Amino acid sequence: MLTQTTSRVLEPSDLGAALAILDREPVANAFVASRVQVAGLDPWRLGGEMWGWYEGGMLTSLCYAGANLVPICATPRAVRAFADRARRAGRRCSSVVGPTTPTAALWRLLEPQWGPAREVRAHQPLMVTDRLPDGIAPDPYVRRVRKDEMEKLMPACVAMFTEEVGISPLAGDGGLLYQARVAELVGAGRAFARFDTDGKVVFKAEIGAATDRTCQIQGVWVAPEYRGSGVAAPGMAAVLRYALADIAPVASLYVNDFNTPARRTYQRVGFQEVGEFMSILF
Repeated sequence: MLTQTTSRVLEPSDLGAALAILDREPVANAFVASRVQVAGLDPWRLGGEMWGWYEGGMLTSLCYAGANLVPICATPRAVRAFADRARRAGRRCSSVVGPTTPTAALWRLLEPQWGPAREVRAHQPLMVTDRLPDGIAPDPYVRRVRKDEMEKLMPACVAMFTEEVGISPLAGDGGLLYQARVAELVGAGRAFARFDTDGKVVFKAEIGAATDRTCQIQGVWVAPEYRGSGVAAPGMAAVLRYALADIAPVASLYVNDFNTPARRTYQRVGFQEVGEFMSILF
């Protein structure tokens, strides 16, 4: 046990202590917790390092440093330590994302060296529900995507990502990593879609993170020609039905504050705001 106040890269033997921190805020920490539960703390399997902040010899805060930089239950002193470590390492992530207060503090310390960001999304409501909506029947045509439907699903995934993030996921490696991630979700039964008679995606969403306590819905997308026609709310109700029955007792998501139609849809199907995220995109 460390007796000083310090930060360090966690090791596989620290798994129990790290999971205890992640379990403090299961909804907010769903993304990182789901990865740690599967991969442990080995950086190669985890896809990044887990930094720990110790006070009085006790692990009190975490920061995941992989494709995203994610502060977890981070106190102000921990944020300063994580910023120092991130500056020394140099920017290797494509975004900084997490609960607004620690994420904003972390970005203030990193921006002089890492900035300017491509985009800062300062207000992203975190929303949860644990029940199916009243008065909105799940769309019976929304179902799990089969492995042999990857070619039909990918154009919708690429369109969603490009609209949401502002760059194509096909840049750089030609989309190999992104396609592998989509295939992983399809294989796990966590990708859902409604197809039209020509096999094109009308509505889609994925459950990107899942623990025994909560799951996080992501990648919600409606084909442009169907927007405003009322497919989103029944589609979300259908995904919720699968999520709550098969995956976890609570479903969550976070959404850009400026995306008024999406926020209205999520509220209609019963999601309630419980917090706020912030994302800095590079």
